[in-house]
Amino acid sequence: MPHRASTKSGERTVQLADLDKRYVWHPFTQMSDWNDGRPLVIERGEGSYLIDTDGNRYLDGVSSLWTVVHGHGRAEINDAIRAQLDDLAHSTLLGLANVPSVHLAHSLVDIAPAELEKVFYSDSGSTAVEIALKMAFQYWQQRGRPDKHRFISLVNAYHGDTVGAVSVGGIDLFHGIFGKLLFDTIQVPIEVGALEKVLDEQADGVAAMIVEPLVQGAAGMLMQPDGYLGEVARLCRAHDVLLIADEVATGFGRTGKMFACEHEGVSPDLMCLAKGLTGGYLPLAATLATREIYDAFLGARGDNKQFFHGHTYTGNPLACAAALASLRLFEQEKVIERVVVRAEQLRVLLQERIAPLKAVSEVRQRGLMIGIELGVEGAGYDVCQRARHYGVVVRNLGDVVVLMPPLSITEPELAILVSAVDLSIQDVLK
Repeated sequence: MPHRASTKSGERTVQLADLDKRYVWHPFTQMSDWNDGRPLVIERGEGSYLIDTDGNRYLDGVSSLWTVVHGHGRAEINDAIRAQLDDLAHSTLLGLANVPSVHLAHSLVDIAPAELEKVFYSDSGSTAVEIALKMAFQYWQQRGRPDKHRFISLVNAYHGDTVGAVSVGGIDLFHGIFGKLLFDTIQVPIEVGALEKVLDEQADGVAAMIVEPLVQGAAGMLMQPDGYLGEVARLCRAHDVLLIADEVATGFGRTGKMFACEHEGVSPDLMCLAKGLTGGYLPLAATLATREIYDAFLGARGDNKQFFHGHTYTGNPLACAAALASLRLFEQEKVIERVVVRAEQLRVLLQERIAPLKAVSEVRQRGLMIGIELGVEGAGYDVCQRARHYGVVVRNLGDVVVLMPPLSITEPELAILVSAVDLSIQDVLK
């Protein structure tokens, strides 16, 4: 539980909070509410904990927005970044290569589902998705099938906040206001029959289907039924439609496999990675593609068939060095095996402490991705704010309290996390 700050640290915190309110515009935040409150100003991280400017420690129950894999302050990743900084901080990939980006691309292809052989870098999950959409679109144009330009996505989908990513999104709260900016897409519910009907009727005009494998994260941790992803892959291949797997949230061990696609033996045509790619240390994303897609962009210089997309910090050496260090830790510490154990321990705790609460309508879990649905409208935010009183940081998606702890979390820390949420729900919804 947070301790009382000293007068000196308290004054510093107030000063920083005032500066924040004066100058910073926070994402997905109603700033009038923010400005009426007292911001929690984080200064340091250590293991599973965030430490504020008053020295209070908070268990990071959402991995700093689903990114932290091995914990905060890991020496192995810090040292890799420092070593790379001594050699090169940045060099463009437009017309040049750099050492860490080459090694990382090789490593990603080694661990990715079969047939994904090419890596295109960017810097966020949204841009990874944007790239996949543009690749799919241009692929069919250059294959001589220009009518294949539409995209299928799931109801309640979330794939990022850039215009293309929002176009394939389906959460009205986030996306509705931008309707006039977006291109038209086809949305289907999570039902094999509904997708089959759309493909039977419209596949000749569809470039690709995009899906978050197994779990729709920002929709409130909505779980797909077993076998659904495999059927999606089968139908897409049968109808000559590309499959884009958005593994931004589900990738890098979250579901108990390195990538969620592995649970059903699915190898997509394009796969989007970000968040946990660098272990939560630096912005980096990657879009992986098959050789067949890559080959469609080859030609003479004057043909203009190259992929017209790029980012200034594409393949940034510091970020790639962090990602390589993170991948080494996956192997050295047998992270995936640990996630399977922690997921079962967490399942038991949730069933004992959370599921029986009257205010809880459903607990959804896949690996270390958890959504606790509250049966009282508007309570999610208050529960998450109350959890800070018990030394835990969690976030809500509407009436769903989300738990996504670092993959390095210990069993005792899991107990602290679940206990804090349990007590917070009871405090708010007496």
